[in-house]
Amino acid sequence: MKKVMVGMSGGIDSSVTAYMLQKEGYEVEGVYLKLHNRTDGYHESNISYIDNVAKHLGIKYHILDITKNFTKEVYDYFVNSYLEGTTPNPCVKCNRQIKFGKMLDFAKEHNASYLATGHYAKTDGEFIYEADDKTKDQSYFLSQVDKEALPFMMFPMSTYKKEDIIKFGAKLGDIYKKITEKNESQEICFVDTVYTDVIKKHANIDQPGIVFDEDGNEVGTHKGYMHYTIGKRRGFTVHGAHEPHFVKSLNAKDNTIIVGKKESLEINTVEANNLNMYVDDTNFKCGVKLRYRSHLLPCEVSIKDDIATIKLKKSAFGVATGQLAVFYIDEKVIGSAWITKAFK
Repeated sequence: MKKVMVGMSGGIDSSVTAYMLQKEGYEVEGVYLKLHNRTDGYHESNISYIDNVAKHLGIKYHILDITKNFTKEVYDYFVNSYLEGTTPNPCVKCNRQIKFGKMLDFAKEHNASYLATGHYAKTDGEFIYEADDKTKDQSYFLSQVDKEALPFMMFPMSTYKKEDIIKFGAKLGDIYKKITEKNESQEICFVDTVYTDVIKKHANIDQPGIVFDEDGNEVGTHKGYMHYTIGKRRGFTVHGAHEPHFVKSLNAKDNTIIVGKKESLEINTVEANNLNMYVDDTNFKCGVKLRYRSHLLPCEVSIKDDIATIKLKKSAFGVATGQLAVFYIDEKVIGSAWITKAFK
């Protein structure tokens, strides 16, 4: 009987994952990741759900405290990105370094053949693919996971719709039913409300500054550059403007922002580095997502010296440095890279 370690969060997806794998005949053990030192009962609540599920299934579970790693690899990166004027993607970092890094190492140390999670995605051990439920698909966030990790990954949610998992879970008895009734966890586990509440703990984000137009003219004021991301259209003043203006770039050094009309945010070329590729090609045509909820844009990619130059066939708007460019052929992820520049 093969052993599977299931990353359990206390949510319905991972709780049903453990149930399904046990039904399929695997020896299942759970592991809960303690990623931060929250003192609001967050961990205690999650662990109580996991404890109930583990007793119900008759399985062991572990609590893996990796707060130090998480702080360094994910939390500090998140804060520093905003301080530097870029837009971070902490879930991507967490999946690579923590969930399919440290948690996978833990699974192997406990002689598990696989690590399973409640992610909505597919893998065949060589590539990651989009899940059937496109509204919940998380392939974008998994695209930086090391190629060496793929043969050990299992995603039992891959072919299900979220609402079906909730209905299914509600029929598995009271323990599961209670989990279906609790609030879904927020997208970024350490952000309770808005990202600025986190940054406020580390910096004074309320420092009014000057708004410039693209020609360098002073056109208004803003409340502090850390309040803004590329493409944002509110929260600053532009004197005498008759059309909406959008944030085009941020300058952390002098606390200024540059704004323009929508057409000025149009870009056709993107540069990206820190590539994580599942194919060896250095020149290829594919579709690219430049942020999680964006549409696939047809493009041509050329890679040289670990820098990808992405020529878009259709223009994109408001592309932010610090986000991830993910390359797809149909539903298959063939690689990804971190955006460093975007221009016309």
